Amino acid sequence: MSGPATDVVRTPDDHFAGIGWEFEPHYLDHSDGLRQHYVDERPEGAERGTFLLVHGEPTWSYLYRDMIGPLVDLGYRVVAPDHLGFGRSDKPTDDAWYTIARHRHALDHLVRELDLRRIHLVVQDWGGPIGLCTAMADLDRYDRFFILNTWLHDDTFEYSDGVRAWRQMALDPSHLGGDMPTGTIVAASLRRGGHDADTITRAFDAPFTGEASKAGARRFPLCIPFGEPELGDAALQADTRARLRTAGLPVHVAFGDADPIFTWQWGQEWAAEIDGATFDRIPGAGHFLQIDAPDDVLAVIRSRIDG
Repeated sequence: MSGPATDVVRTPDDHFAGIGWEFEPHYLDHSDGLRQHYVDERPEGAERGTFLLVHGEPTWSYLYRDMIGPLVDLGYRVVAPDHLGFGRSDKPTDDAWYTIARHRHALDHLVRELDLRRIHLVVQDWGGPIGLCTAMADLDRYDRFFILNTWLHDDTFEYSDGVRAWRQMALDPSHLGGDMPTGTIVAASLRRGGHDADTITRAFDAPFTGEASKAGARRFPLCIPFGEPELGDAALQADTRARLRTAGLPVHVAFGDADPIFTWQWGQEWAAEIDGATFDRIPGAGHFLQIDAPDDVLAVIRSRIDG
């Protein structure tokens, strides 16, 4: 990574207390002086491989809270990074600092520095373009892909009304109460009942200390490729989508069917264009299905690994 960030927020540790998050933090230093947080949990005994869990907007590794332990119990090392600008990672305060390319380079640096191999990649939302484009550039490290409620852009992709409405609201802060209400966005997007909405709201607000620290969250919607093709890696996404069709790795697509952003019908169409890919529809789960329906997502993962 290049271009040192001059103004950076480092969220105090006490922001992450009382939200049901007990995983030991790990940090990776980048060449520009930024510190990136990641979870790194290991099983007892031999490892079957590594699960790399990549989040999107406006979340952090807490998104996988209910999945990390069970995946470790299955015998896998589990690594879940926070993008720069999110979670416990450092947060440059200049909106313009954030590009999708920078997020890709940070993820690639982490994978190489930790020398991750036999990777089972799990992606959702912006984690899809970031994670899949990064993986395709170093495919020998990867064993399998799990694709959850995300997309890869090309000229044929039809953006939903939900995506277009989200971008428009995010570009005008007055539509979001003058700020990016990250916790409220996640909690309000859940479609199944029984969630502790207060805890979820606090958990996804926890990384931020105020408006300046939310530059990364504000920037992601701007980068959606139909609006900003270069910032959003439009050409690279299209190339990755084409290459994924015949990549030769197991690809498992699983979409919550109550998501207005990336619909399950799109997920089914996408799976059909990838050689040998499977598709699972998760009933009643919204966009953040790792929080909405973690047991169902885990059931898909177990069945596909065993299969």
